Amino acid sequence: MERAMAGHGAEEHPHGADRLCEAGDRVYSRAVRRGRVARRDAEPVPCLLELALLHPDPDDMDWLVPTSPQEVMTRLLRGMYDEVSASQRRVGSAVAAFERYAGLGRQVQPAAAATEGPAIRVLDGLARIQAAMDEATQACTTEVLTVQPGGIRREAELSEGLHRALALRGRGVRMRDLYTHVARHGQGLLTYLELMGDAVEARTLDEVIDRLILFDRTVAFIPANTDRTMALELRHPALIEYLVTVFERLWRLAIPLTAPLPDTGIEGISHREQSIAALLAEGHQDAVIAERLGISVRTCRAHIARLSETLGAASRTQLGVRIAQAGLDGPPRGAAARQVSLPAPESRTAR
Repeated sequence: MERAMAGHGAEEHPHGADRLCEAGDRVYSRAVRRGRVARRDAEPVPCLLELALLHPDPDDMDWLVPTSPQEVMTRLLRGMYDEVSASQRRVGSAVAAFERYAGLGRQVQPAAAATEGPAIRVLDGLARIQAAMDEATQACTTEVLTVQPGGIRREAELSEGLHRALALRGRGVRMRDLYTHVARHGQGLLTYLELMGDAVEARTLDEVIDRLILFDRTVAFIPANTDRTMALELRHPALIEYLVTVFERLWRLAIPLTAPLPDTGIEGISHREQSIAALLAEGHQDAVIAERLGISVRTCRAHIARLSETLGAASRTQLGVRIAQAGLDGPPRGAAARQVSLPAPESRTAR
């Protein structure tokens, strides 16, 4: 795994955490003593980031904080037990490294140690994110909660985590997934849910929060940048409790995937168009509405055009008035809650 995560720097620093190069040992030791090190000072030793001995400071990305020597020791011991049958020489190297890190651990001042903790960890790069997710999957025994934003789920996205989902199902772990209503139209999602059987329960909403994955209400993963090449691993109990509460409230509002979406109670206006109307009434632009509902801007504008035609509006300003007159300026409430008559379109001459 270390070589897989090493990337371009592996040729210059062909070693593991148990046998650091001289420059890497010097920078890591300084980071442990001081609690952090400037990112520019670590540029000559990319091995420290590649081996996860340093990682970005969540509060200031220009600085790197060290993984605690205790955690490094735990990692080394885990690897030692896995490889002991294959190489006795590797055992001796790991034991020597253990002693070195133990010595560094005694030098850490309490204030410096407090800056590095397991509550929030920045995962920089897809390889580290995947490794952390795999580790959390292996440790999970009860429940996984996920929020999957966007529209129709691509098969590549679904297959990416399929091995984890199957492993969880095999251990009897229950999974609950939240998607947008648009995801209902993707065959890939339906195939995935059929494969998982009753191990997964899925519901949908008009819009959801950004991606969230919660394992056993103990550890959570959320994106740390827009292209999702960085993630935060959260273990702070207060943060976890907050995220669980958000999920549960969204879950109660969501509609089971096996149930149809409620009728709007307004002839000629679909549930999606009702959601678009409410967001238009809030003053959002087309691109924002499309992103929140998980559809393309082109599809969003086609729905807006149908709304204008159905409501008899000749301009965006007039459409806003018509939306309010029809009672579409609030969240969807379904046919049972609202039966309205559309305002009569004005004559062409009046426009």
